[in-house]
Amino acid sequence: MSLIGKEVAPFKAQAFRNGEFIEVTEQDLKGKWSVVCFYPADFTFVCPTELEDLQNHYEELKALGTEVYSVSTDTHFTHKAWHDSSEAIGKITYTMIGDPSHTISRNFDVLIEEDGLADRGTFIIDPDGIIQAVEINAGGIGRDASTLINKIKAAQYVRKHPGEVCPAKWQEGAETLKPSLDLVGKI
Repeated sequence: MSLIGKEVAPFKAQAFRNGEFIEVTEQDLKGKWSVVCFYPADFTFVCPTELEDLQNHYEELKALGTEVYSVSTDTHFTHKAWHDSSEAIGKITYTMIGDPSHTISRNFDVLIEEDGLADRGTFIIDPDGIIQAVEINAGGIGRDASTLINKIKAAQYVRKHPGEVCPAKWQEGAETLKPSLDLVGKI
């Protein structure tokens, strides 16, 4: 069953952010755009490259009114230890959520039950807490945070312009489409 168009289910979790432990709930994902990025585990191989790439795009994401949350089934204590010991993870200033209960991973349908780890799932959530985009990758395939920028811009455009849609490879400022009977079979 698709999570597109569904509201983020309730959760409460501990997280690590900027040298502090904080509590995060689904309410923190409302009132702004959010990206929730699940990854299998701390102290691994592909994961730090993805999380560092997210950090490298974090200012641009924040400029779009978007907050970033990374989530693994590790604890917030493990996130701090990883942050303190890895050069790549030490750069991170966005929130790193611990999900040792697997509640959030189950809510987003990315938990690999037999392993107790999360798939590589990326979710774009609108200010109402509604999931607008989902991307799930196999464990060996790292994500590119730059692709999030255009997806978020497209989602924001469509939200602000009801009745318009963004075609493939749409870039900010490019033409959009207005679905109508006149377009059927003409694209």
